[in-house]
Amino acid sequence: MSAVEVDAFEAERGRLTGLAYRMLGEVHEAQDVVQDAWLRWSGTHDEIREPAAWLTRVVVNLCRNRLTSLRARRTDYVGPWLPEPVTTGPAGPDLGPDGTVEQRETLSLGVLRLMESLSGTERAVFVLHEAFGHPHAEVATLLDLPEATVRQHLHRARDRVRGRRRFEADPEQAARLLARFLAAAAGNDVPALERMLADDAVAVSDGGGTVSAARRPVEGRERVARFVAGLARQASAATIEVGWANGGPAVFVRVGGVLTVVMQADFDADTGELVTLSAQLNPAKLTAAS
Repeated sequence: MSAVEVDAFEAERGRLTGLAYRMLGEVHEAQDVVQDAWLRWSGTHDEIREPAAWLTRVVVNLCRNRLTSLRARRTDYVGPWLPEPVTTGPAGPDLGPDGTVEQRETLSLGVLRLMESLSGTERAVFVLHEAFGHPHAEVATLLDLPEATVRQHLHRARDRVRGRRRFEADPEQAARLLARFLAAAAGNDVPALERMLADDAVAVSDGGGTVSAARRPVEGRERVARFVAGLARQASAATIEVGWANGGPAVFVRVGGVLTVVMQADFDADTGELVTLSAQLNPAKLTAAS
């Protein structure tokens, strides 16, 4: 393989990894898919006129196939399943575009979890269009589907994902709200926590059966406030920092220098209320955020 071909692939690696991560919700699985795509790229002897489109098609098809086995594995998962968090921003890996609300949304832990309800094709259409900006006609070509079918898949995917969410606060607003929320939690101020929560707030914890975590989502303002206050008391000896993960502000909790929790909160942009709190505690899923 020539240096030109190697450079052409490397120029696409970050985008391809971001595409695979959004499709699968797991960093190491995404990296495996990109490596498989590299093997196919290096093994082809045909002239590829549009490398980006060719590699995109290969990665999407590999992800759709892999989703079948991953979902079979997740049916036996202990407690709620959350994606594997990954640091983003200047210090994090390149996961493709995140400059618009839609692009950031497709990286968030909350949206990645909601995308689990989509079929492989619906997820591919949603990610290609919303995260990477491919027009309907391009998505149809990449997936070898009629454009009308692509539009139907996108409509269903949007209903399932965005229909369960409110307009999300931008990163700067979310960071300010998160700081207030953490201050209330650190002060064990349950009334203040309740005032920051939506009536239908939900807290989801992923312990994977290996560490202590709520086995079911905690729902409702009062229950979530008590749940968060309890977490804060348990973390009294921990180091808590706010950083960037999955396209937005996140809370990193470390005990003895070891990352034990990554939390991300979704806030309603209009009311400033916390709608969803996602807490990843499974040690096997914290490597990419360490």
